[in-house]
Amino acid sequence: MFQGETAITIDDKGRLAIPTSYRDLIARVCESRLVITYNPFEAGSLYLYPQPVWEKVRDQVNALPRTKSVSRSLQLKLVGAATFVEPDGSGRIGVPASHRSAVGIDKRAVLLGMGDKFELWSEQAHHAQIRMTLSDADLGEAMLDLQL
Repeated sequence: MFQGETAITIDDKGRLAIPTSYRDLIARVCESRLVITYNPFEAGSLYLYPQPVWEKVRDQVNALPRTKSVSRSLQLKLVGAATFVEPDGSGRIGVPASHRSAVGIDKRAVLLGMGDKFELWSEQAHHAQIRMTLSDADLGEAMLDLQL
């Protein structure tokens, strides 16, 4: 289970250091094999999946009917853009330049542990998301019983 927020610096080669608190867990969960791809729901962020979790997501997305444009869009953004990454000896992974450019990640980013995956946000997009608040109209029936 990944959780928490970490400010991340991207070096000149496009690498980020995975926080030390996650390195052992990543090694156990997926033998340090990760997959990075676009977040199809929110601009300004990437998904970073452990390989076993990714394989389930990939198979579900690929099973969607290709005759529907929303299915093709998910397949393009998730499967078509997926790149395998592994930490080097210093715990760094390379984030492809195309991915960084598309979501606006430059030198500073935010890594969020989101349960079974990470989200890597551009600093600006993350701040914009955090500043947004939810209203009563945003809460669906399933959320009314949450004890926050």
